[in-house]
Amino acid sequence: MDKPRVRFAPSPTGYLHIGGARTALFNWLWARKTGGTFVLRIEDTDQERSTDASTRVILDSMRWLGLDWDEGPGVGGPHGPYFQMQRLDLYAAHADRLVAEGKAYRCYATREEIDALRMKLPEKKRDGFVYPHLWRDKTEADWIPNAPYVIRFKTPLAGATEFVDKVFGAIKTPHASIEDFVIIRSDGVPLYNFGAVVDDVTMNITLVARGSDHIINTPKQILLYQALGAAVPEFAHLPMMQSPAGRKLSKRVGDEQGVDVPVEKYQQNGWVPDGLLNYIARFGWSAGDQEIFSRDELVAKFDWANCGTGDGRYDKKKALWVSGEHLKRLTDEDFAARVYPFLARVGVTIGADDPRLLPAARTVKTRSARLLDAAEAMAFYFNDITLDPAAAEKFLTDDAKANLRAMAELLDGVADFTDAGIGAAVEAWLAERALDIKIVAQPARVALTGRTASPGLYEVIAVLGREVAVRRLRAAAGA
Repeated sequence: MDKPRVRFAPSPTGYLHIGGARTALFNWLWARKTGGTFVLRIEDTDQERSTDASTRVILDSMRWLGLDWDEGPGVGGPHGPYFQMQRLDLYAAHADRLVAEGKAYRCYATREEIDALRMKLPEKKRDGFVYPHLWRDKTEADWIPNAPYVIRFKTPLAGATEFVDKVFGAIKTPHASIEDFVIIRSDGVPLYNFGAVVDDVTMNITLVARGSDHIINTPKQILLYQALGAAVPEFAHLPMMQSPAGRKLSKRVGDEQGVDVPVEKYQQNGWVPDGLLNYIARFGWSAGDQEIFSRDELVAKFDWANCGTGDGRYDKKKALWVSGEHLKRLTDEDFAARVYPFLARVGVTIGADDPRLLPAARTVKTRSARLLDAAEAMAFYFNDITLDPAAAEKFLTDDAKANLRAMAELLDGVADFTDAGIGAAVEAWLAERALDIKIVAQPARVALTGRTASPGLYEVIAVLGREVAVRRLRAAAGA
């Protein structure tokens, strides 16, 4: 049995949508699991909105995610070119062949003629207007020299098209509900259904996996495969990703509900790619009760049988939890190296070899959901701090300041300036004074970090170092 060939075919009219990334991921997983081929092609026929900049963003996002393609832009392959606007002659040849075989026809009806026919219908029926076969039965003798025309497919007048989707099961569509749809516009550019089919045929695609919003296109495409005498690929339609309120997940809706829709936003905010892939994989697929997957586990466990049909709603809280779980899986050294580029974003300028970097990163690793969060949480180690006014008013009382001065004196003389040594010294000091750690910990945290939440107190002191820690405690105490 031949190994599968799958594809991801984004339109370069903007960023890579996380829903599109999920489609790319499922195709990539299947190719990697089966030893098949993952093809990336660019459907750039929307010339008004397609841009080179968008193409670069999509390719960069795919590379960041680690969804490498076996054929496509920058890689090449035996079935190129992989941009639709470079394949217009191919579409024309296939369309002309369908016309010659009586399976498609030139239609010279103008937009004005068709609109006039639509307007003759009662208003409530206009939305359901179906092209009335004006040129379906005409021949080459009827063609109008030098006049613009589109090419329409001759949809069978009777019967139905049925296919078995790998996710949704059997789907049957009566031909009476499918009009003679346009396959080539008057400018020679293919419509989506025809361009996709010709590409899939000539690229030997054996499985088409995409969002369930494309189910409506599939019967038309099956008719085109059959008309071209090509094998019909398998289909797997995937449930949709929705906003937290159950709406279609667009950038505007995402912004309204605090959801990042462009993949590049996740990169900018410091997700690790495996964390994002893990989260979006769970939209429409499961493997028992397991929630956290490495990339290798996703490849090993993925299959179409465990894909569901229900749309899923984006859960930001869970998304950040998944991201944080993947940060925890990094080694301390890897985590520190990944955090480093984000430090500049929060105003920290240190060298990559700064000896404080690794110990500082280690203190926030299990407390962070994203690398940008980690960088923000680490900033107080490297930059001067400003005390939170509310925290200072609440915790830096006269009694607290006296304790801070005493703690500063204690730390100035601690020989073992590690978190263990500092902890032993402070606990002994507390015992001598019959003080509970709760009495001094929060004022000390505010004095040392400027905030009320931070990593463990002894870890913070050790990473700050004796000089900085003592200075900050004395400054907060007014000494």
